[in-house]
Amino acid sequence: MHNNGFSAKVLQMNKENPSFTSNDVKIEKITPLHDGFFKMFAYEFRHKCFNGEWSDVVRREMFERGHAVAILPYDPITQEFVLIEQVRIGALPTSSSPWLIEVIAGVIDEGETQESVCHREAMEEAGIELEHLTKALSYLSSPGGTTERLHIFMACTDSTKAAGIHGLEYESEDILVHRVSESTAYDWLESGRIDNAAAVIALQWFFMHKQTLLKQWQET
Repeated sequence: MHNNGFSAKVLQMNKENPSFTSNDVKIEKITPLHDGFFKMFAYEFRHKCFNGEWSDVVRREMFERGHAVAILPYDPITQEFVLIEQVRIGALPTSSSPWLIEVIAGVIDEGETQESVCHREAMEEAGIELEHLTKALSYLSSPGGTTERLHIFMACTDSTKAAGIHGLEYESEDILVHRVSESTAYDWLESGRIDNAAAVIALQWFFMHKQTLLKQWQET
């Protein structure tokens, strides 16, 4: 059991070293649970506690789909984003419609670079080419249940070439492309129409860094 009555010594230790590292986790066992389109593993591990002790063995089932990129293409001439729309069954229990407005995204396969996946997915999902590909940030999708890390990119594009329905038939993709003005995208963000993490984070990053980003594109 955890002792909530921390001693002054432990408090001082945590003050000087407020975070742990990967060395403070001991993997006891990893058991495969499912091997299909996605994978599931059961992790059994112990970890260092804030009171200086080690935990008992903790078991967590983890969803493993690899890591991915997401791209927010923007046309500074038309002041439009290229966004996509597709059905996401995971949204069904909590959304009035499971057809979501998203950013272009894709899983990084073995041997691929983040940048090469960005270009591939932009063509597959929206039929557009990218320029000035710029790394914005990366984040853990939902580390309590999956190992996935998502890398967010900004890119310049010609939005006038974005139209139609795209996607790979063998992956059952049915993707509608949208040209969305800055003001509309901002309104959709504010109203909650856009409510999936990658799109929310990418758009927020853009609006926070727009001037710096466009200046960087102009100088390169």
